[in-house]
Amino acid sequence: MTAGGDDGSREKTAAGDESEVDTAAANEFDPDPERVEFLREVADDVRGDTSERKQLANILYRTSDLYDEGEETSPEEIVRNVKFILEVTERGGLER
Repeated sequence: MTAGGDDGSREKTAAGDESEVDTAAANEFDPDPERVEFLREVADDVRGDTSERKQLANILYRTSDLYDEGEETSPEEIVRNVKFILEVTERGGLER
């Protein structure tokens, strides 16, 4: 690590610009099988017959993917998925 706490980590953004990588934030979602199991158990408990319960269960399940070693996702992708789930439900489902 260099003076001032900068470890020199850089990452290219979608626009091709380099930006500093927040290594603390990256470590926040290290693989954690216990957390995956817990979130998925809660999702299974919450899931029910209503669309609201199904939505919440799907959101919890997608959130658990952050900690699943076999999944590659980001908080931003999860937010996009959740917005899509809510929009589809608002429109009345996939089969309009």
